[in-house]
Amino acid sequence: MSKIERVSGRGLPLRGNDIDTDRIIPARFLRCVTFDGLGEHVFADDRQSGQHPFDLPQYQGARILVVNANFGCGSSREHAPQAIARWGIQAIVGESFAEIFAGNCLAMGIPCVTSSPEQVQALQTLLEDQPSTELTLDLPTLTLTAGDRVIPLTMAESARQMLISGQWDACGQLLANRDKIHEVAAQLPYVRWAVHLS
Repeated sequence: MSKIERVSGRGLPLRGNDIDTDRIIPARFLRCVTFDGLGEHVFADDRQSGQHPFDLPQYQGARILVVNANFGCGSSREHAPQAIARWGIQAIVGESFAEIFAGNCLAMGIPCVTSSPEQVQALQTLLEDQPSTELTLDLPTLTLTAGDRVIPLTMAESARQMLISGQWDACGQLLANRDKIHEVAAQLPYVRWAVHLS
């Protein structure tokens, strides 16, 4: 299982409250069979001018997205966190998140952590003024280090434990418990019956 304890890298500030999933990835991109290629379409409608933070050269390669209140509201489409992740984001710091969006992120191993509006907005200003600032999000201590600043974070304890223990990774859990799965399957009459037919 993949344990996630820290995410380090540069940050990308994205200002605005109530940024919904249709803005993150417009509905016309939901017809894909896989999530491959969604990263290039993240915030497609907002990026027409070329001045969106996801387009600016100083933020290319950023790993931590810094957002404001109620980020990811709207529909429950899992394409939204998939598009963000496939652009390169590995963690999101914000004032607050829509519950389903945060749950979809957790299922992918993307921490969504919160801090006070004052701390988040100060961090956004820092990243606008000094985009090369290195950030380290530390889940065991629930802190974000930005240069010489240490910002306290909050997160549901159950989600934090799932990330740092690797339990967020459903496929990893199945593979780690392969022997137990075979043991239980061998005791199920309908599974034994299907094996005999094949």
